[in-house]
Amino acid sequence: MNKLFLAIRNIFSTPDLRNRVLFTLGMLAVYRLGGHIPTPGINTALLQDMFQRGQGSVLGLIDLFSGGNLRRLTIFALGIMPYITASIILQLMVVVWPYLERLQKEGELGRRKITQYTRYLTIILSLFQSFTIAKTLTMQSMNGEALVYHPGVRFMLMTMLTLTTGSAFIMWLGEQISERGIGNGMSLIIFAGIVVGLPNAVHDLYLKTTSGEWGSLAGVILVGLIVLMLAVVAFIVFVEGGQRRIPVQYAKRVMGRKVMGGQMTYLPLRVNSGGVIPPIFASSLLTFPQTLALFFQNKSTAFGKFANMIKWGEPLYTVIYVTLIIFFAFFYVGIIFNPTELADNMRKYGGFVPGIRPGRNTSEYINRILTRLTFVGGVYLAVVCLLPEWMISGIHLQHLWLVGDWFDQHMWRFVLDGLNVQFYFGGTSLLIVVGVAMDTVQQLEAQLVMRNYDGFVRKGRVRGRRS
Repeated sequence: MNKLFLAIRNIFSTPDLRNRVLFTLGMLAVYRLGGHIPTPGINTALLQDMFQRGQGSVLGLIDLFSGGNLRRLTIFALGIMPYITASIILQLMVVVWPYLERLQKEGELGRRKITQYTRYLTIILSLFQSFTIAKTLTMQSMNGEALVYHPGVRFMLMTMLTLTTGSAFIMWLGEQISERGIGNGMSLIIFAGIVVGLPNAVHDLYLKTTSGEWGSLAGVILVGLIVLMLAVVAFIVFVEGGQRRIPVQYAKRVMGRKVMGGQMTYLPLRVNSGGVIPPIFASSLLTFPQTLALFFQNKSTAFGKFANMIKWGEPLYTVIYVTLIIFFAFFYVGIIFNPTELADNMRKYGGFVPGIRPGRNTSEYINRILTRLTFVGGVYLAVVCLLPEWMISGIHLQHLWLVGDWFDQHMWRFVLDGLNVQFYFGGTSLLIVVGVAMDTVQQLEAQLVMRNYDGFVRKGRVRGRRS
């Protein structure tokens, strides 16, 4: 504990590091301040009522990444989702569009150009999503009372301008944090939006325990939830720090009067190289068709059926979500890791894996190990992300075609309908909180070590997802 307090004191006693930390906290405070400014013309009380009824649907998923701003329809209601979606599209296009591929290989200048395209696409997506939200709100009413006080063209234009400007401002905040602060700005913004809802979650858990909603087993359920929460956190930390180390031997070389090489080192391959990127990308893509379904389901029977099939807890939603997570796990690793290039560089500098021939055999060996690790990491991400869904709403196997009746008659009800227990510390939110916290602490420790200070731990170092 003394080590921790000493590290914190060293952070604030170093002017440059202190300024970076305070700048990051200041930008996050601005983000939270904007989260309390509502969009004009909305009956916010009715809107929050609608979100309570639609909990566990696409609305709750979008609200998670907006930090609760969509529930109140603040000026930051779109959150960081348009930027994430734009990043996904640009990264996919890099693979299929030679122009973007050339830009990516041009170094810093090319990456800046791609970033600029991402910003433009973010604005376009924000305009589309804000138009969809405004149009959907004008069609909604509860108990004969409309959600929008004065629906019409002026309301739609004002809402589009407000929400798009808010999304662009959040994008700017994230870039400023990444450039002048500590940690990844976009991840920290999502992190702040999730953590700020933690006190309400704990309070709600306390009310359910004391109100008798869980009956005589309230104490047992509470203890079980706490144990399960701690176990999931420990499991995530363990897997996020897991590595497969491939031994690499470098041959001795004589360069002038010096003998180079001859040492044994390791090539660390992470179990979850993509971090929280795969579930975030998967969630972003799932919200896009569901947003369309919200808009068209009253006009099209096909969209209405599709919306019901991809609701939270439905088998099709689960299959698509797991498939997208595993796909993006492989996709992201394929972008950041090239086994052929790595094997060529190792051979160029006299390195080899013991028992494996340099060159193509080494590349295939590394690729084989990386494929297995990525698949395990993708499955791990899918299980952690689906854990709260299973506990809240279950897996609706009774809705399957042909075999649904059999599941309805023979499967346990808690599997089909869930336990209706809000497992706050699981899923994508917990992955983001733990992963971003590990990355940020690792960056802070790296800054301390660079300035000849001790880190946060007595032995070794804090290992983030990207270390």
